[in-house]
Amino acid sequence: MTSDTPAALVAEAGALTAEAVATLEAAGSVAEVAAARPELLGKGSPLAGLRRRLGALAPKDRPAAGRALSEALSEVEKRYETRLDELRSAERRLQLEAERLDLTELHEPPQVGRLHVITQTQRRLEDVFCAMGYTVAEGPEIETEWHNFGALNFPPGHPARDMYDTLYVDHGPPGSTLLRTHTSPVQVRVMQNQSPPLYVVAPGRCYRQDTADATHMPVFHQIEGLVIDEDITLGDLAGAIETFTTAYFGPGFTSRLRPSYFPFTEPSAEFDVQRPDGTWLELGGSGMVHPSVLEVCGVDPERWSGFAFGFGIDRLAMLRYGVDDLRDLWTNDVRFLEQF
Repeated sequence: MTSDTPAALVAEAGALTAEAVATLEAAGSVAEVAAARPELLGKGSPLAGLRRRLGALAPKDRPAAGRALSEALSEVEKRYETRLDELRSAERRLQLEAERLDLTELHEPPQVGRLHVITQTQRRLEDVFCAMGYTVAEGPEIETEWHNFGALNFPPGHPARDMYDTLYVDHGPPGSTLLRTHTSPVQVRVMQNQSPPLYVVAPGRCYRQDTADATHMPVFHQIEGLVIDEDITLGDLAGAIETFTTAYFGPGFTSRLRPSYFPFTEPSAEFDVQRPDGTWLELGGSGMVHPSVLEVCGVDPERWSGFAFGFGIDRLAMLRYGVDDLRDLWTNDVRFLEQF
C-alpha cells in the first residue's frame, strides 16, 4: 500500500479521479451514469476513503492534502453532472427524432375556401353605396302579396302577379304569401318603419318562375336603392347613378336614362352604362317614387319626394368578370369558382 504521506495521498487522489472520469466517459446511458455514482462519489467510494486517512498525516500537512482531496471529489462531481446532461440530451434527441412527424409528405397546398363571386360582387356594391352615404337594409325572402305587389302600385291583373311568373307558398289564404320577386318590399318596410330622410340600398336573393338559361335563373340577386328627402328631383337620380357608375366601373364609363314604365315610379326610366369603347349596356330600372307608393307607406308626398333604382347583382358579376352563361355561377364547379 502507498505510504500515508501528503504526496502519496494527492497522487492516489489524482489516479482515482482519472479512473472515475474514465468510468463516466465509458457509460453509454443515463442509467449507467446514475448507477456508477455510489461507487465514485458515495461514502464507501475510494475517494471518500482517502479522507479517512488524513488523520494519519502530520497536522501541518493535513490542510494541503485535504484541499487536494476536495478538489478531486469536486472534479468527479462536476464531470458526473456534465456527463449526465450530455446523455440526457442525447436520449432526448433520439426520442424527438423517433416521435417526429414528417410534415413534408403533404406536397399539395391546403384547400382554402373563399367567398362566392356573387357574394364578392354584392359586398363590393355595398361598399360603393355606403361610401356614397347609403345604409344597407334587409328584409324577408318570403313576403306578403301586399308588400311585394300591393304597396308598389301593381294593379290586381298585372302579369307579375300571375302564378306562372311568381312562386307562391302554401301559407295563409291562397295567393297571399310568396317568394319575393324583387327586393322592393324591403323599401316598403323601410318607409313604414323609418322616418325620412332615407338613403338605403337593399341587396338580396329573389325568385321568379323562370326556366334556367344563359341569362335567366329562378333564383337571382338584386340590389335596389331608395332615396326619400325634401326636394328630390330626377336630376338627383341621374347624378346618383352617374356617381355609382364611375365609382364601380371606373373612369371612362358613363350612364344615361331612357324613358320607361314601372307601376311604382313616375316618371320611370331604364338606365344604361356606356363602356370606354362607346357601346351601351342596359343595367336596370329607376324612376321617381310614385306618390301613391309614398302615401300607402306612410310618407307624406306633399313634403317628401324620392327616387328608386335597381339592377341585378348576377348580371353585374357576369359583366365584371366576363362570364357568358349565368348558369356557370350556380354549378359549383371548383375549376370555375377558384378563378375569382
